[in-house]
Amino acid sequence: MQVRVRRRERRGDAVADIQSGDLVAALDEAPLSRFHLRAVVASGMGFFTDAYDLFVIGIASALIDKDWDLSSGKLAVLNSTMLAAACLGALVFGRYADVVGRKRVYWLVAVLMIAGALGSALSGSFWVLIGFRFLLGLGVGGDYPVSAVMVSEYANRKDRGKLVGMVFGTQALGLIIGPLIALALLGSGASNDVTWRVLLALGAVPAAAVIYLRCRMPESPRYRAQVQGRAAQAASRIPGLNGVQVHGDSSGDMQPELGLRAFLTSRRWLITLAGTAGCWFLLDYAYYGNTISTPQILSLITPHASTMTKITLQLAIFVVAAVPGYILAIARLDRIGHRRLQLVGFAMMALCFAVIAAVPGMTTMVAPFLLVYGLSYFFTEFGPNMTTFVLPSELYPVSMRTTGHGISASIGKLGAFIGVFLFPVLQTSLGLRGTLLLTAGVAVSGFALTLVLPEPSGRSLEDIAISASDTAAAPPLRTAGQAPAL
Repeated sequence: MQVRVRRRERRGDAVADIQSGDLVAALDEAPLSRFHLRAVVASGMGFFTDAYDLFVIGIASALIDKDWDLSSGKLAVLNSTMLAAACLGALVFGRYADVVGRKRVYWLVAVLMIAGALGSALSGSFWVLIGFRFLLGLGVGGDYPVSAVMVSEYANRKDRGKLVGMVFGTQALGLIIGPLIALALLGSGASNDVTWRVLLALGAVPAAAVIYLRCRMPESPRYRAQVQGRAAQAASRIPGLNGVQVHGDSSGDMQPELGLRAFLTSRRWLITLAGTAGCWFLLDYAYYGNTISTPQILSLITPHASTMTKITLQLAIFVVAAVPGYILAIARLDRIGHRRLQLVGFAMMALCFAVIAAVPGMTTMVAPFLLVYGLSYFFTEFGPNMTTFVLPSELYPVSMRTTGHGISASIGKLGAFIGVFLFPVLQTSLGLRGTLLLTAGVAVSGFALTLVLPEPSGRSLEDIAISASDTAAAPPLRTAGQAPAL
């Protein structure tokens, strides 16, 4: 795939033509522009919806329980159903996006999120609610790989972590908006029934807005050129990346096809999957188990506090501890290194949870507990919660990028499902201190598993894939326009 980058510059009265590189070089070296911001907004609005819908159920379920008097088993099912569905959605839509293209999945998952959110809000019985939460989870799971990979494949090499991190950073808004709306509704005198239905319905609003944005986004230029063999079309859709016009030759080289079987039997890619998927599993076990169960944790620490007080404390933890972690991670991710930041975050998470578990009285004193618990939140965001989303969007070849990210996200959400489902059981059998000590051990395991991954910061996606490939003979090329094998 040979393409030429042509920029017209005025030197006095003359106009000079500047030619350099190819399509990949143009993408890798392009400075930040409105095009990148547009991609971040299109993906970020969808991911905000993902985060809002995943985390608001922690508040909504507490209100639903008051109305429907749910058993502990049903409460666990309600809190974890969407996560189980997200496992399936990430697998299916992650693979589908590598077969048919990123853009088609980009808007399809938003449609599923709208239907799931509205159906959940209008549900008249527990099992109908579970069904719509499952549908919503399918859309959210599918959005994980496509949101990350679209931005990663648009990004330049120097700012890729920052741009993908900005998409993930919208999760912070999802964490904050839900509690704020709940406080506003309850403070205005709304009933529990009205409050939880409004909370769930509002998840459809950003998803509806994002469909328009995503339909207007061009297909990933790397996918179109390297997988579909349509370099000219890819080049024609990205004018203005850095004030240059890129011309492509559709008869140029394509990337070798890597089939699903070859991918899943390759020692190199299995090791990478163990690192990205395993770390995501461990992180989500700890993070979602604690976050969605935060109202229950606060009930143990402050058993006599009102519902509004507990929501306020949860919101304070997010605003004071989590949000600065997101912001600092976005600002420093590419400078520190994606793998290195994950190591730092896991180490500090383990230390914080170990302190809570080991120091007598920590789980009965509100201020010390919130201080250390909040610090763990900071290093979760300034660490593996951000990087487990970013790394899988970089470490796989273009023909398997959303597949690899989808598998990683799916296994991550399996960890979240297990964490949320087991937290009430573990808390009953081990107590809060024992449960958090186990979480510290999980963080130590995440630190160790991160060591198998390479550092992708500042490198071209193509260089990362080539350096990670097996030394075996390259698989055959597809003809231009031929779809990848399922």
